Amino acid sequence: MQVQRGLYVCLFLVAAGAWAQNRPRPAQPGAPAPQTPEAADSLPVKRVVLYKSGVGYFEHLGNIRDTQDVTVAFTSGQLDDVLKSLTVLDLDGGRISGVEYGSAAPLSRQLGDLRLPLGDKPSLTEFLSALRGTRLEVRSGASVISGRLLSVERKTRISGGTTLEVDYIALLADNGELKTTELTPAFSVRLLEPGLPAKMERFLDVASAGREADVRRMTISTTGSGQRSLFVSYLSEVPVWKSTYRIVLSAKAKPLLQGWAIVDNTVGEDWEKVQLSLVAGAPHSFIQNLSQPYYARRPVVGLPQMAAIAPQTYEATLTTSNAQLSGVVRDQSGGVIPNANVRAYDSNGRLVGSTIADANGRYEFQQMTDGPMRLDVEAQGFQRESINGLVTRSGQSTNQDAVLRVGSTTETVTVEASAGRVNTETFPMNGRTLGSGAGLGGVNKRGGQELQRIEQSAKLQAAPQVTYSPDVARAAATSAANAQELGDLFEYKIKEPITIRKNRSALVPIVQASITADKVSVWNERAGVPRPLRALWLNNSSGLTLDGGSFSVLEDETFAGEGIFDPIRPGEKRLVSYATDLALNVSSRNTTDREHVSRVVVAKGLITLHSEIREKKTYTFRNEDTTPRTVIVEHPVRTGYDLRGDLQPVETTAAWKRFQLPVAAKQTASLVVEEARQQSTGYQISNLNDDQIALFVREKSIDSTVESALRRVLAQKEVIANLDNDKDERDSQMTEIFDDQQRLRENMKALRGSAEEKALLQRYTQQLNDQENHLATLRKEAADLEAKRTSAQAELDRMIQDLAFDVKL
Repeated sequence: MQVQRGLYVCLFLVAAGAWAQNRPRPAQPGAPAPQTPEAADSLPVKRVVLYKSGVGYFEHLGNIRDTQDVTVAFTSGQLDDVLKSLTVLDLDGGRISGVEYGSAAPLSRQLGDLRLPLGDKPSLTEFLSALRGTRLEVRSGASVISGRLLSVERKTRISGGTTLEVDYIALLADNGELKTTELTPAFSVRLLEPGLPAKMERFLDVASAGREADVRRMTISTTGSGQRSLFVSYLSEVPVWKSTYRIVLSAKAKPLLQGWAIVDNTVGEDWEKVQLSLVAGAPHSFIQNLSQPYYARRPVVGLPQMAAIAPQTYEATLTTSNAQLSGVVRDQSGGVIPNANVRAYDSNGRLVGSTIADANGRYEFQQMTDGPMRLDVEAQGFQRESINGLVTRSGQSTNQDAVLRVGSTTETVTVEASAGRVNTETFPMNGRTLGSGAGLGGVNKRGGQELQRIEQSAKLQAAPQVTYSPDVARAAATSAANAQELGDLFEYKIKEPITIRKNRSALVPIVQASITADKVSVWNERAGVPRPLRALWLNNSSGLTLDGGSFSVLEDETFAGEGIFDPIRPGEKRLVSYATDLALNVSSRNTTDREHVSRVVVAKGLITLHSEIREKKTYTFRNEDTTPRTVIVEHPVRTGYDLRGDLQPVETTAAWKRFQLPVAAKQTASLVVEEARQQSTGYQISNLNDDQIALFVREKSIDSTVESALRRVLAQKEVIANLDNDKDERDSQMTEIFDDQQRLRENMKALRGSAEEKALLQRYTQQLNDQENHLATLRKEAADLEAKRTSAQAELDRMIQDLAFDVKL
């Protein structure tokens, strides 16, 4: 709502400025009295602003006198927008006393409010039946009867062998007599019921208005005295204005862009000499049903529609081009000048780069935009130098040195850029190579006749012959619109008032500018086309925002193709395709390398093996034409994949990486895009064994340094394992002694009272004493082993925690 409110405020301020300029001025003393325009019942349209969101801003301005009503007609579709945006001003002190508009209730509902049981299309019989109980006077031929209507019925009558359907009407007279008469073609009925004729008049008014169901008349009531000016403004739903372009390619001149706007007047009245503006952008607008009573309804779900095949469009740049510009700043003697200020400006004079030369006088710009450049270089004690004529291109490194003359920095020396220092191998396009396709069409017959007429006229006048051409005429043409930024919007304001009759359309020229365009061929494997597309790599150097629309390409006065593009901002570079390149054959091939470990990280008891899977995509192009090609390959951006090697894209969008490949005439060239996907696998060092380390060594997943460290860990684990075995052995011996002592004690219990008791008790007691001594020794050895094992485990834990490696293989 804030966006909508801001739009209305902006439109209101614009409207106020417009009527302030156009309102009548007081006459100067001594000047003849101006002619006073007659007051009008309707207001003419004076200004129209059309938006891309499907609405238009309209201003009406006209004269009124005293207390007067003014009518403005709208359609039902317009009325909702008008109600939420209407502004009415009496510019000369009068007062707006009211605004009314036609009822929006459906016809059936309006008829129901009359309390007459009639449909919207009643027959005569239905009409009379609806009047049952009312007082009527019926004349049928010479007979006249009156009374209250009882019934209307149809009967069958046979006359002369013919069966007829006849309608009869029955009335109850005031004296109680029931009278019946046939409804002949000459009968008439007069309504005697009070108030009923007025109801029937209203019924017929509603029925008559139904024929103009889409017309809503808004009446503006004004109160005042004398001649005054009335200003009305509002928003209304209108057809979206469309853009269409012509891109003219010629070997003799820079590419020329001509833009046209298609405007439709469907609002129901003429636009007579209106000030027309076309605004490109995306202001929010919506429809709110304010003009009709609100009734609860179920939602309407539309049927699915099949998507039609549309021309190809290309995404805007996400990463700028990688054009480079560098050089050395020197004085006239050849010595370098350190710390010089170097600034780069594009063709529109906007600063695109700024740097300071290093101690060796060298400066460098990375990621420069494509197109013409101007370089300004200045240093303390030297005159400022301005270098014109520089051109930078994607994927190329341009070298431009600067020579400063001794003097004041307020003085400027302008020079042209040096030639022969630009690497153009990756962009072999100049002169005639900008186009093949001159045989696609024929001679412009109309243009040829005009040229012949001009030449004959020149001969008759015996004047020096002048050669005319469509190129010259196009270059001399001017746009009919002034373009300017309006915050986030962009306006094309038509210079002269324009007239468009109702239900008519107009084609208005809005753009006439030279642009930078390189001719390329675009290949996108996922586009579903068998061959590359012929395209232009446009650099919008016009300084204007180009509204999205269709375009046609004329090359050497021949139609070469057409396409569409999305809105392009000033200085933005965009691919636009318009034809199929039949000279290029293309094939592609995928290869995947085996997974291998590229990095080993050991930290905090964990060894992580970072591996990558490398994939190669090879694009191969064969150029069968006699002119070279520059191919732009759109390679998909894939999550998790990174480029490998020196190949870099000239630009990147959200979905595509664009690579540039030159293909010479009658030659074959290949582009290899190598990418890698990273994977990581972790292992607990404490769980490793000899077999796993041997496997790492065999697969070359670790180097010798990591292997040695892991071997030391395994050796320490072996020490702990040996200590565990020794302690287990002592524990086993002690268990055996405990079992044997239990046996001896059981035997000693069994000897009580026997003759051998004394001898055997001495023997068993000696054995128990010996075993107890041995148990004491074993317990001491087990305790020592446990202490050694605890110390060895602590040493192992320390070794594992101290391991830290980050090795690239």
